[in-house]
Amino acid sequence: MLPRIAGPLGGGLPQLVVAVLAATGAGKLARLSGATRPAALTRAATAFTAVLTLTATMAGALTVFLT
Repeated sequence: MLPRIAGPLGGGLPQLVVAVLAATGAGKLARLSGATRPAALTRAATAFTAVLTLTATMAGALTVFLT
């Protein structure tokens, strides 16, 4: 069983799953558009970081209303 991460939105695992899916999609779209593997990896990493940053920001903003 996975450990439960405390937080106002119920934990960090769903945010990680969404970030991985976004990174996978960004990398695949980059490869389909003709980008090299290093460029596609850079785009995937950027998407992963952006999604994690956005979810952390939203969790922080929503904490005011949910607690």
